[in-house]
Amino acid sequence: MAELTHFNDQNRAKMVDVTQKDVTFRIAKATGQIIMQPATLERIHAGTMKKGDVLAVAQVAGIMAAKKTSDLIPMCHLIPLTGVDIHFSDDDKTTITAVTTVKTKHVTGVEIEALTACEIALLTIYDMCKAIDRGMIISNIHLVEKDGGKSGHFEFNDEA
Repeated sequence: MAELTHFNDQNRAKMVDVTQKDVTFRIAKATGQIIMQPATLERIHAGTMKKGDVLAVAQVAGIMAAKKTSDLIPMCHLIPLTGVDIHFSDDDKTTITAVTTVKTKHVTGVEIEALTACEIALLTIYDMCKAIDRGMIISNIHLVEKDGGKSGHFEFNDEA
């Protein structure tokens, strides 16, 4: 198992020094789901939620969240993002899946930004629909893939 790098010589938290790392292209994808009542998904499809276009608002919220990740996660570096995209799909029954893709040319990766974008997009769906469905479940949020940097390529294997 790799050594943890977020502790100083006093065993206290620190932000890792990435000063000497090379700038490279980095990309990360994350996914997650929100499960709801069938009637809730029907109203999202019909565009009849009182707060507006649920997926359009969730899209913007996820993008904004990716850009604000370093404000939310204490040891996360402020990273200039070069691209953020979010795709939604659903099963026409109860589940919406979000897939976020975040890109940069920088010295550290964007996995946390992709995960944050996914979580906030799903939380925004919850917020916009909670008046009619408080029992929604957000689940299965995880890194799907990442590439770039010293650790190279990673692809999620659900058998792990």
